[in-house]
Amino acid sequence: MTLAELVEKLDLDVKTGSQRLDAVVTGGYASDLLSDVMGNAREGDLWVTLQIHQNIVAVAVMKSLCGIILVNARAPDEETVQKAPAEQIPIMVSRMPAFELVGQLYQLGISGS
Repeated sequence: MTLAELVEKLDLDVKTGSQRLDAVVTGGYASDLLSDVMGNAREGDLWVTLQIHQNIVAVAVMKSLCGIILVNARAPDEETVQKAPAEQIPIMVSRMPAFELVGQLYQLGISGS
């Protein structure tokens, strides 16, 4: 499944990276602890988090993640919005809480790492 398909099915608000929505999601990872994501997420994963600071972009680049979804309608920091396009990291926002969003992703066929 591509990010574009998820944006449509889950009514996500694309904040950055609209040119990369053709990326294929190969798995998912949900965590708010950056060190946990660095240690356990896999290349191509879609990351679900409530973190909004620019370090999420650095972690996504380091792990070659396909994108980031912020939960609870949390808006990314301005620094994050500026850094993400340069690194070509799509950031999307969901109104859903993390638990509900991960359940929806799972129902759509996105499994965990």
